[in-house]
Amino acid sequence: MSKRILAAACAAATALALSACSTTASSGGGASKDGTLTVMASFYPLQYLAEKVGGEHVTVTSLTPAGAEPHDLELSPKMVDSLSNADAVVYLAGFQSAVDEAIEQHAPKTVIDVSPAAELVEADSSANHPAEEEGHDHEAQSGETEAHDHDHEGHDHEAHDHDHEGHDHEGHDHEGHDHDMSADPHFWLDPVRMASAATLVGEKLAEADPANAETYKANAKALNEELTALGDDLVMKTSNCQVTTFVTAHTAFGYLADRTGLTQVGISGLDPESSPSPARLAEIGQIAKDQGVTTIFTEALIDPKVAQTLADDLGLSTAVLDPIESQTDASKDYAAVMNDNIAALTKANNCQ
Repeated sequence: MSKRILAAACAAATALALSACSTTASSGGGASKDGTLTVMASFYPLQYLAEKVGGEHVTVTSLTPAGAEPHDLELSPKMVDSLSNADAVVYLAGFQSAVDEAIEQHAPKTVIDVSPAAELVEADSSANHPAEEEGHDHEAQSGETEAHDHDHEGHDHEAHDHDHEGHDHEGHDHEGHDHDMSADPHFWLDPVRMASAATLVGEKLAEADPANAETYKANAKALNEELTALGDDLVMKTSNCQVTTFVTAHTAFGYLADRTGLTQVGISGLDPESSPSPARLAEIGQIAKDQGVTTIFTEALIDPKVAQTLADDLGLSTAVLDPIESQTDASKDYAAVMNDNIAALTKANNCQ
């Protein structure tokens, strides 16, 4: 990929993406002359993984600009061209239709779909995870999770050993993948699932760039441990809460709820653009009263008017709970925002 094309890709992204991009890129396929892989990430959490795992050996650009809502992303022809000329792309199959289509038609040599590691859960009609999913066993990934008795039978994450056999994304082989987005895509709000995705990204970057394979694997291992510890901290700090229900702007926190044993109530569904009916708002109000909810959570990327009005009607406070779909503050990465979320939850739910 030429310097001119990469510069155009970086210009389409945000200041953060610009800082992560280098104007030295490959001429198409394989590592560039200086050993740097050009990697396109479909949205911020995957950009974070690629940057942390790839380190100095990768140049990462996000297809979704910082501060932009990723659900309905549209790609310009220049961004599609940049994707096709990249060495690798990291994405979540089925989440962003424009990205799916671009990869289908213009896939680079290495296509990394993190959905096998994410192990997405089908959402019910309310956009929450079905009650039976509470039995999933994450014990092997997060020791503290045992306290919440999440026995995910059939989903053994022990030692983060994800068998991706049959999920060959290099060369763009997606045969057998169901991209039905009745599944909740927001896996990154469970740090332990993010840890598993980090391992997968490390494996695939190592395959794409064997010269630096050991570095990618070491970085992925370190990140896996860091994110698993973050998941443990999340569980520990929410293990004894006086209030066990939290109300969110949209139903993005199902995986966090699964991890902690708390109950999420979303004003909007999985799609933040959906509007709640008056009946739904009345239902949420009653739940908030019954469960002793103290706070209605808003988001930086969603107009807070509905949530604020609901909070005012109920005499409740508001606070921000960030779904981390995009990076809204360049000074805070994924881990920092997750720590902010933990602090907000423990305060709102009176956790001891």
